[in-house]
Amino acid sequence: MSVIAFVIVIAVCVIVHEYGHYITAKILGVQVHEFAFGMGPAILQRRDKSGMLWSWRLLPVGGFCRLAGMNEEDEGESIISGRGFNEQSAWKRFLILLNGSAFNVLLAVLLMAIYLWGHGVLDMDSTRIGEIMPGFPSEQAGIQVGDEIQSVNGQTVSKWREMSELIRTESIKNPSLTLEVKRGEENLTLTVNVPNNEEYGRPMLGISPSYMRFGVFQALRNSASYTYRMTLMMLRGLAELVMGYQEADVTGPVGIASMSGHALRSGLWGFLSFISIIALNLGILNLFPIPALDGGRILFVLLEMILRRRLPEKVENWIHTAGFVVLISLMILVTFKDVYNIFMTH
Repeated sequence: MSVIAFVIVIAVCVIVHEYGHYITAKILGVQVHEFAFGMGPAILQRRDKSGMLWSWRLLPVGGFCRLAGMNEEDEGESIISGRGFNEQSAWKRFLILLNGSAFNVLLAVLLMAIYLWGHGVLDMDSTRIGEIMPGFPSEQAGIQVGDEIQSVNGQTVSKWREMSELIRTESIKNPSLTLEVKRGEENLTLTVNVPNNEEYGRPMLGISPSYMRFGVFQALRNSASYTYRMTLMMLRGLAELVMGYQEADVTGPVGIASMSGHALRSGLWGFLSFISIIALNLGILNLFPIPALDGGRILFVLLEMILRRRLPEKVENWIHTAGFVVLISLMILVTFKDVYNIFMTH
């Protein structure tokens, strides 16, 4: 299950990322040698009218977009004059490099919008009940899904956390509570006994909030706002990590595979939100100015735009190669840590 989930997550996030590079290059007139689905040996290939190769690879993990003029030409491939990536102006190269991550962010926004529209989030701004837990006092008192608690022991409540805290504090004083409940057009007064629950260590009525779904445009707006806040949280966390305010807790492919499996087992909606989070992480982290990542390449393009000079191509390639070696080394170390943690917890 974890392997299947991991393959789906990586395939979706990487293909969307590479498509961002591809479509921007095509729009700007840059030659594309190949767009591949998966990695490893090709099992199916087709050329379109422009001469670009579409290929399906044996290993269904990710994919890639191979642009002309990036020193990735296969034997027999030629670069059309003026259409190679390295022949383009700085602003074109900047957009091509940037839009891989931009498409990841757009994917995150779209998936979260679908989640908000189709599944919704817990409505903490009301006291409407979405679920009754079997065997708890709420079921015994006759409380129903859709009921809205308006007061607890005569004290008016309008938000879920306010109501939940009041139920807890009042039941500690006296387990017998009086609830004013609105059920449709009917107002009811219910008496319920809420003793201390030994399993949870506190009084539990046994209710959960209802879910609030959004219309298409509101879902998109809220998704964009959520993605913005998540991005700020990520950047703040990374800043605190660099400054030593918190310890590093890095997860590699094995850890992501394990989390992917848990997300898939939780159901479609949980898996959808997980892909959204991974897409956002991939998009943001790939923009960091680290050699071998898009962010590292973007940094060189920005320096070129500022200084009006271009670093020699051989030097830039050497820097990116060294960065790639460092990244692979770090990935191996993180993977070893993930495997070690899995064996130690089992």
